[in-house]
Amino acid sequence: MARSHEIEYKLFGDDMQFVEIELDPRESVVAEAGAMIYMDQNINMETIFGDGSEKNQASGMMGKLMGAGKRMLTGESLFMTQFSNVGNNISHVAFGSPYPGKIIPMDLTEYNGKIICQKDAFLCAAKGTSVGLEFQKKIGTGFFGGEGFIMQKLEGDGLAFVHAGGTIIKKELSAGDMLKVDTGCLVALTQTVNYDIEFVGNVKSAIFGGEGLFFATLKGPGTVWIQSLPFSKLADRIIANAPSVGGSQKGENNVLGTLGNILGD
Repeated sequence: MARSHEIEYKLFGDDMQFVEIELDPRESVVAEAGAMIYMDQNINMETIFGDGSEKNQASGMMGKLMGAGKRMLTGESLFMTQFSNVGNNISHVAFGSPYPGKIIPMDLTEYNGKIICQKDAFLCAAKGTSVGLEFQKKIGTGFFGGEGFIMQKLEGDGLAFVHAGGTIIKKELSAGDMLKVDTGCLVALTQTVNYDIEFVGNVKSAIFGGEGLFFATLKGPGTVWIQSLPFSKLADRIIANAPSVGGSQKGENNVLGTLGNILGD
């Protein structure tokens, strides 16, 4: 018996996508705070403690507190927002990504009811989807995994939506196949994929090559989603080229600015 609400959706845009969810009367969708773009007048918005799933409700207050604590470890809020159609006709609500990229719809029934994703990749899902923390088997993964070591798990039998930066690559790994990925570029994987963190093995390459000290090692079978432009890399590039507090800039902009000032004088 299905526990998640059955919702329909439509994706809009290319590099700055948003998803419009169609809700029948008494259907609901849950989303991270701040993701909503617009909603029809019959949509009721309510802040809820946890994810609103049966698993969350059945665990009692202590279970809810533990679940909320795990969400805090991923850097997310203790609360989520539930959008419900309280009218008698079909209504719509739309959610957008917080930065340029793609939205990936995932039918959890196609992946044995569970997807593991980056801590900030979850956007929204049909009510009934459980959003929790996926612990890693090795403690080294937690200490040295960088932005990729804390993963969320999405469990249920409905639709869930995750977002990622740049272009999305979906790879199917057969049994025995291995893929090494920058920890920040890993978006999501199915539960059958063996996931670990590995040292690059060459300090000189890590320091002077511009890459990180660790990467994710993924072993099949299973499906993996990879993003070409993690938000962390985009933010680092923006900060590196942003004006300093004094108003000066780095690189060629600073040189051109200095030259302009000389010519101006």
